[in-house]
Order: sequence, then structure tokens, then C-alpha cells
Amino acid sequence: MTLSASKIKTILKTLRDRYPVVKTQLEHETPFQLLIATIMSAQCTDNQVNKVSKKLFEKYPDPDGLGHAPLNDIKKIIFSTGFYNNKAKNIKACALEIFSAYQAKVPEDISKLVTLPGVGRKTANVVLSAAFGHQTIVVDTHVLRIARRLGLTKSQDPVKVEYELMEIIPEISWNDLSLQLIYFGREICDARKPHCEDCPLFKICLAKGKG
Repeated sequence: MTLSASKIKTILKTLRDRYPVVKTQLEHETPFQLLIATIMSAQCTDNQVNKVSKKLFEKYPDPDGLGHAPLNDIKKIIFSTGFYNNKAKNIKACALEIFSAYQAKVPEDISKLVTLPGVGRKTANVVLSAAFGHQTIVVDTHVLRIARRLGLTKSQDPVKVEYELMEIIPEISWNDLSLQLIYFGREICDARKPHCEDCPLFKICLAKGKG
């Protein structure tokens, strides 16, 4: 898609000035723990996931332990994250596959990551970025919403948005941009009631409060 280079530069600089240091809010000690925490984060706040993951990883810190843990025990621990039945099944199956197929190490390859139970491109990109230092574009609901409002994409398909952003954003900025847009979505660009009066990007926003 055609987009003004100056507009992209303005967006990147504005977000960088506002959020100079960004990192995932999911607490973890290993790539495996980040992967499991990210699976749990679907439809759940990072704060709640961090409370739950602390208990989960104290008891089952690695793929061996979690993969062989009783399913009901996992369900009880992660209950408060929502959709716990499906999450627990995926978590157990994912841990077991990492243990058996990858010698208990999370694969550093998106084509392998997305074959794991409960892991889609968003989760895979979070792990590749935060755990392994790869430059990736993580398209969550905040990134999707704000990218559309700013005219960075017209698509509603997260995968298409990911690739479109990769085409127009310098690779060195991919990781930070994803997190900056997430921070920005939580602070300013709310889904239902964006705080347009406080938005430093209001002048170049296409939505201007219309959603």
C-alpha cells in the first residue's frame, strides 16, 4: 500500500518519544514460560496472567513437569484466566510436545512454533521477539485497531496486517512498534472511547474518534 514516508516517520517518532523503553509485561524466566504465559493471555489481562503463572511455574517450571502434570491440576491453577478448559489442554499438550519433539527446548522457528497446540502467529511472534530477540510484528487487537485508525492498513486480517506493516516499517523498529502500539492502545486509543483530546497522533488519524 502507498503511504507517506513522512507520516510513517511521524508515527514512529511520536511513539518512540512517548514510550522509549518497552518490553512485554508477561513475567517469565525462560522462553518456555513466556510461551505458556502468552497462551494464557488470550482474553485475559497481563496482570492476571502474571499472578497465575507465578503459581503455575512454581509447581511446573519446565516442559517435563508441565507436560506430565495432571490436567485437572492445571485447570485449577489457571481457572481465573478464562477459557481454562481449552487453555489447560493446549498448555499440557504444548509442553509435552516441546519435551518430546524438541528436547525440552522451545523451537526458535515460527514454522515450528505455529504447529504447537494453542500457538498461532501472534503467540509465536511474541516468543521470537521477547525471548529470542528476533524482529517481529505482533498483531494483537490494539495493533490491529490502531494501525487501521492511522491508515497503516485497511485490512482486518491480522496476518495480512502483519505482512503489510513489515513492508512499510523499518525492520529495526518492528519489535518496539508492536509494543508501543499496545501501550498506546491501553493508554490513549481505547477501542470504544479513544481519548482523542490527549492523542499526539490525532492530526494524522483517519478515524478521529469514529472507531
